[in-house]
Amino acid sequence: MTRFLVVLTDVRPAEGVGRDERNCPERRRQVVGASSREAADRIAGAFMALGMVRAGRQRVKVIAIGRRHARG
Repeated sequence: MTRFLVVLTDVRPAEGVGRDERNCPERRRQVVGASSREAADRIAGAFMALGMVRAGRQRVKVIAIGRRHARG
């Protein structure tokens, strides 16, 4: 199973040609873990209803962080 992170970040102005999230990531406001894509999508949907996200000042990212071995 793949685990997911739902991340709420501040949007920063674009500097130069593009963004380099690996070297200079956006500031995180909230990070929530989810065990399924469906759960991550529900959490992301709740974040997207926030006023700051709707106004374009924050953004929501869903990130797959790796596989978890199923017990069996």
